[in-house]
Amino acid sequence: MAANTNYEKYRSNGTLLGNVLEWVDARFPATSLWRAHLSEYHAPKNFNFWYFFGSIALVVLVIQIVTGIFLTMNYKPDGTLNADGIPRAFASVEYIMREVAGGRFIRYFHSTGASAFFIVVYLHMFRGMLYGSYRKPRELIWIFGVLIFLCLMAEAFMGYLLPWGQMSYWGAQVIINLFSAIPLVGPDLSLLIRGDYVVSDVTLNRFFALHVIAVPLVLIGLVVAHILALHEVGSNNPDGVEIKKFKDDKGVPLDSVPFHPYYTIAHDLPAMVIFLIVFCAVVFFAPEGGGYFLEYNNFLPADPMKTPEHIAPVWYFTPFYSMLRAMVWNFFWLDAKLWGVIAMGGGVVILAFLPWLDRSPAKSIRYRGPIFKTLLSIFVFGFLILGFLGMQAPGYLFFGQGWLSGDVIAQVFTVYYFLFFLTMPYWSKIDKCKPVPERVTSK
Repeated sequence: MAANTNYEKYRSNGTLLGNVLEWVDARFPATSLWRAHLSEYHAPKNFNFWYFFGSIALVVLVIQIVTGIFLTMNYKPDGTLNADGIPRAFASVEYIMREVAGGRFIRYFHSTGASAFFIVVYLHMFRGMLYGSYRKPRELIWIFGVLIFLCLMAEAFMGYLLPWGQMSYWGAQVIINLFSAIPLVGPDLSLLIRGDYVVSDVTLNRFFALHVIAVPLVLIGLVVAHILALHEVGSNNPDGVEIKKFKDDKGVPLDSVPFHPYYTIAHDLPAMVIFLIVFCAVVFFAPEGGGYFLEYNNFLPADPMKTPEHIAPVWYFTPFYSMLRAMVWNFFWLDAKLWGVIAMGGGVVILAFLPWLDRSPAKSIRYRGPIFKTLLSIFVFGFLILGFLGMQAPGYLFFGQGWLSGDVIAQVFTVYYFLFFLTMPYWSKIDKCKPVPERVTSK
């Protein structure tokens, strides 16, 4: 409450700052917003390191927006060839890297930031699964989070095309062609996305507009909705209990502390500093991430007449790309390509139904039984294996020339991925949970 008291003191002490604050408050709800979302927003007192990643995701979003603005100042969304026979879009990226002051770092901060964004978001979502942050009354928070994840995927996919390198061009060609498998509307939908019969300058301009303006506006709106919904019902905690059940005579939850300054300064700020140190170290010394953050083929200009030996998306798409490739069966009058598209899209969409699939009496993994812990561990392992296999060429073998091919492993873990969710209403009810405490613990 000290931060709020200081705010009120400055607001009413008759100084220039106090007069400015009073003038602003008469025209904009600055004080009420400060109270509702910082000084008087009470969070559980037992947050651990898993709760860093939401705040870090906001930091990375700001990095992406700021660096993106500077990149657009010199980037040209033009797929036609210049006098040297190089696509102008690719040449503009090279110009940013070689001629613009600090351009190399701005570009690497943006490209490496995309991978950092997905690392942080994946960990943030995993924390939600660990502690049941999708359970009542936080269903809408989770749905907003899944929509944010979908927007991030769209934003990353469109941004990936903009450098107009070999992998950008052919990756977009493959992914957009997948939409043609959708019955009735597929071919027309692919044509609408491309704006042409092949990936061309029209596609580049379309993706540039969506990447720079349309999708970021939706993304920012969803982030605001995500935070507002969170602050309306309150944050979850590692114990998975509701702190609003026990309040003092002023209506403040007994097991809570003000979000500011206890979490903004003492909890999140050190984590952000450590993250930025690691992030800058990667940007300065290994921005390509060994070919995972920026593929080496993308340092070659796009050539519609030369297909790369192996086409694969960036690492953060590869688990779902593996699901696409795992579908090799034709059944129910639908071909394998369509089933692959359904699996790839369904792998994301099914996450939105998690609040209604989980029937366990306990939210947090601390009190859940061995079934949940075992199945979740296999789920995480399988997701990582799917991500690895998505980077490999089809037919990849784990052990020499044996029968254990990557295709078979991908099919097994794809089936497991969906069974994990579809069977959850059954096994989550029969799992033997520990007694859940009424109030948060100090651990």
